[in-house]
Amino acid sequence: MSAQHIFDTAPLGSLITFSTGEPRPPERFTRILRAWNEQNGMGRLVEKVAGRDGAYPSPATFALHLGNYGSQGIIVMKVRRIYTITSQLRFEVAEKPRTGMVRILSRRDGREELHHLAPDLAAAEAWSAEHRYHDAVIEEVLDPDMVLPPVRLGRVA
Repeated sequence: MSAQHIFDTAPLGSLITFSTGEPRPPERFTRILRAWNEQNGMGRLVEKVAGRDGAYPSPATFALHLGNYGSQGIIVMKVRRIYTITSQLRFEVAEKPRTGMVRILSRRDGREELHHLAPDLAAAEAWSAEHRYHDAVIEEVLDPDMVLPPVRLGRVA
C-alpha cells in the first residue's frame, strides 16, 4: 500500500509495517543490516496531520510510534517517525484496533493524535485520570473496518 492509502484508510492505533521491498541482508553484514533496519520495521499509527496550502505548503503526514526507551517504569525517550503521503516506502496494516478497545486522543488544527490505546473503557478512564491531557477525547473502537478507501474518480472510455 502507499503512504496515501495508509493516511486515508488506516485508523489510529493500527500497527503498520513499512519496508523498502528489499530482502533482509545476512546477519554477518552488520552495517548493511543496520541501514536496512532503519527503513524496514513496524510501528503504531499515532498521529495524522492534514496538509497545508498557502505561503508554506506541506503534504499530509502521519506518525508511527516505534518504541519507548527508559528504565524502572520511567520513559526517557519516545521514538516516532513521521512520513509524508508522498513517501516511496511500502506500508501495510498488520493489525487494526479490536472492537471494544478505547482510544484516548486529541484533535486540533487538522491534527489527530493518539495518546493511549486501552483494552477497555475502565482502563482508559484510569489512564486518563493519571495522565492529564488538555482537551483529550475518549473514543471507543466500534468497528475497525468502518474506514472505507476513498472513491477514485476516472474517465469513462
